[in-house]
Amino acid sequence: MNLNALEDFLLVAAHGGLGKASRASGRSKATLSRRIADLEEALGVRLLERGSNRLILTEAGQLLLARAEDPMREVGEAVTAAREGLAMPRGRLRVAAPLLFSQLAFGQLGARFLAAYPDVQLDVVAQDRAVDLVEEHFDVAIRVNPREDSTLVGRCFAKDRLVIAAAPSIKMPRAGKAGKPVQVPAVVLSSYAGEPWPLDRSRLVIDPQPVMRASSLLIVRDAALAGVGVAVLPRSIIGSRLKSGELVQWATTGKVVELWALHTSRRLPSAKVRAFVDFMRDQYPDGELVLEG
Repeated sequence: MNLNALEDFLLVAAHGGLGKASRASGRSKATLSRRIADLEEALGVRLLERGSNRLILTEAGQLLLARAEDPMREVGEAVTAAREGLAMPRGRLRVAAPLLFSQLAFGQLGARFLAAYPDVQLDVVAQDRAVDLVEEHFDVAIRVNPREDSTLVGRCFAKDRLVIAAAPSIKMPRAGKAGKPVQVPAVVLSSYAGEPWPLDRSRLVIDPQPVMRASSLLIVRDAALAGVGVAVLPRSIIGSRLKSGELVQWATTGKVVELWALHTSRRLPSAKVRAFVDFMRDQYPDGELVLEG
């Protein structure tokens, strides 16, 4: 396949016609039309319907545009960087990140990243849904304990640990007979399914009795601070409260939480993506996540 022909197809598709694409690129309409025809012949499909006033993408053309636009942009950035003899991060960097991490950390992290790379423009989308990087045009996704995915590569930049904690007013009960779970009032996430909480290095097993449910870990934390009940919380958002005695750690759950910065393996990582992944690793040199705000 002729990459020049593919580039011209993307140019015409982006501008909606040969005339505008010709004026934007300086290439003649005849050249653009011939290259698109060559591309259609090479693929064996029609990419454009040539109407009287404008060009309309066929279904095959829409699919090619969706799949080829981002890779061609990345190749273009790489060629430009090679031609200039350097690879300076520049352009729009679209990042998807978990809501809690975004709310408590990304403001300061983003400011530091932009100070280091002023030619980058950050677009941060805070949501807990696992986005499709290709279909939704994200450069990087920050995910918690991501499942193995052959289409994504990246790096774990920080770790956290879930702990069972409560206000000092709630006393830790003694272990029940024969390891029987002990009921205690609890603040839980809305997704809590009713499983018991075994305490590490202890025979005590907690049977949480939810007196409050919430969709936000910050709400769970603040309710636990107020003495509503015991809660499972990331150490990253209660570390200072444990040190001050506002919360008492009963135990850790044994579950390690990993945060990864991921990008698609099907695209040539651009300078801005590589810079961002390295930057996130450098922000947590000891590997410990801290999110308290």
